[in-house]
Amino acid sequence: MRKSGFLLLASVLFLAGLASCRDRSAQIGQTGATTTAEGKSQQGSSRIDTIVSRGKLICGVSGELPGFSFVDEKGKYSGLDVDVCRAVAAAIFDDPEKVEYRKLNAKDRFTVLQAGEIDILSRNTTYTASRDSTTGLEFAPVIFYDSQSIMVKKDSGIKSLKDFAGKSICVQTGTSTEQNLSDQMRKLGVKYTPVVFEDVNTTFATYQEGRCQGVTADRSQLVSKRTTLPNSENNVVLPVVMSKEPLAPAVKSGDYKWSDAVRWIIFAAIEAEDLGINSGNVDQIVASTTDPNVKRLLGTEGDLGKGFGLPNDFALRVVKKVGNYGEMYDRNLGPKSTLKLERGQNKLWKDGGLLYSPPFR
Repeated sequence: MRKSGFLLLASVLFLAGLASCRDRSAQIGQTGATTTAEGKSQQGSSRIDTIVSRGKLICGVSGELPGFSFVDEKGKYSGLDVDVCRAVAAAIFDDPEKVEYRKLNAKDRFTVLQAGEIDILSRNTTYTASRDSTTGLEFAPVIFYDSQSIMVKKDSGIKSLKDFAGKSICVQTGTSTEQNLSDQMRKLGVKYTPVVFEDVNTTFATYQEGRCQGVTADRSQLVSKRTTLPNSENNVVLPVVMSKEPLAPAVKSGDYKWSDAVRWIIFAAIEAEDLGINSGNVDQIVASTTDPNVKRLLGTEGDLGKGFGLPNDFALRVVKKVGNYGEMYDRNLGPKSTLKLERGQNKLWKDGGLLYSPPFR
């Protein structure tokens, strides 16, 4: 009796498993992918398909930071972060203007991305371990290597972080800046008063009014916002380095096709500069080059773009319509901009910097 009961149970379990396999096979055959508990395809449609159907890219930016993302009185956006959005649109649509920009503050930017209200976040965002692991973000390559510093009035007499004992510092909440400041002051044993705001303009306006003796942010942001302050020459960014701040765009995690597309669009702009290809010579190079590396990058040989859901000439579109990384840097942050920031760590690897693209092969 025990043996026959065991055999009966085994038979029932076997048949149930077989039926389950048939159901699962039918499901895969119908959709081309397995389906999660939330009803979302694991290998089905990607965000890039939604973007193509919509006919435009939705990009989250600051809109308040000259050199990175800033909107003028005519509603025109410009900056390095903006050029990333334009490059992605150029790669997909062959038109860098097919972008809808959403201005986001530091506190809400991740929530908006997670909710799917934007396709990509390109907003001077620091790539950190916690953001990569717990906030549902997938970071693209770093587009600007920065560090955190602090700005004070020239006549303040403040020369170092230790001079802030008993003083106040303006800082924007919802940023890694706030924690970095706390960590540094704790390490130094300096007691200070943080004056915290959600809005970046309020943060710097409060500093300008003298309600705090310093304001801290990424060094590039301090240099950028200083240009918007009255009597900007009366403010100085101290030679203080509080942290590493690698700034990178991000997309919502879990969509590898879309994250790979964004990743390699940015790498394409870096690789183009590395190979000496720019918006002025790209057409001539396409017509005359015999270099297989250049041919693969520009899509005249091979089919690398297809793997990312992009046309094979996506890199050609980016360089022709927006430029290589060096061109983007020069017009927004470098010698052709009002900021005139030295490239420093943001030079190509072969020039002593940190920028480097994996091979296009």
